[in-house]
Amino acid sequence: MRNAITDVPGIRVGHASDYRGYTGCTVILCEEGAVCGMDIRGSASGTRQVDALSVSHIVEKIHAILLCGGSSFGLDAAQGVMRYLEENGLGFDVGVRKIPIVPTAVIFDLAFGDPYAQPTAEMGYEACISASYEVNEGSVGAGVGATVGKLFDIERAMKGGLGTSSIFMPNGLVVGALCVVNAFGDVLDNVTGKIIAGARKSKESYEFADTLKCMQEGYVKKEFGMVNTTLGVVATNGRFNKRDMTKIAQMAHGGIMKTISPAHTTFDGDLIFALSTGKIDADTNLVGIVSAFVVAEAIKRAVKKADGFGIIPAFKDIFKGSKVS
Repeated sequence: MRNAITDVPGIRVGHASDYRGYTGCTVILCEEGAVCGMDIRGSASGTRQVDALSVSHIVEKIHAILLCGGSSFGLDAAQGVMRYLEENGLGFDVGVRKIPIVPTAVIFDLAFGDPYAQPTAEMGYEACISASYEVNEGSVGAGVGATVGKLFDIERAMKGGLGTSSIFMPNGLVVGALCVVNAFGDVLDNVTGKIIAGARKSKESYEFADTLKCMQEGYVKKEFGMVNTTLGVVATNGRFNKRDMTKIAQMAHGGIMKTISPAHTTFDGDLIFALSTGKIDADTNLVGIVSAFVVAEAIKRAVKKADGFGIIPAFKDIFKGSKVS
């Protein structure tokens, strides 16, 4: 038991990280194929090849999901994932060739590091080569340049990152999640309700401003841009069709709502993919409810494991001595 999305049979995760430009990408490989649904709640998403997830689309299964930094420029990294899958004979068979199906989503991390740094096709390929069942968390892969709490822009923000979690049910059902947290809002501990990462009162301060409270008191951010996004992938070994997985993706957003305040704004591109590797009969509502739980846990782990690289504070800078199990 790894407490990771890779506890779901058939799932591996790989990262490619650029610690000079502060960006990266993360691949979730499901090489035996997985049924996939998706739900987008934010207004500023950046995606590639997600049309295949429609319930009316002919494609039944995907072969990988790629999460990237670099905003829309990072979408190019999907070519590397496609190359890896094609080399391994994987993809949707169209007779003359197999076409790998790789839904991709990006975060905007250009303001944290080098704005001209972006994940490349070579990095997408590297992430596949490095894929394993052990999942590194924090400021790695697509989480390298992630930040949270940006009501007052990057100077008063905190470091976001990448986290994962899983849960086992008595009948052998497994549900796991992996999240890249680059939110406009603050990250909360959904048990205590307290902010654990978010906008700060000043550039030098470790005291939280409380984004929701500031907005309620009249401070409104008006600039629009694809600057923030929480990306999630949930996976299960339950047997479902695309319609079921779309519903599970919708329900999994409950984990974002419990841990990020505010969420799903016009400044965010929040979305969740949901994967089924299809081995065990399971209930849609149960898996949806559990998915929300593991998404919440993955989001908290993402910020607790993050490293600010001396650029902006991270959770571990403010809550020194806190342990993440």
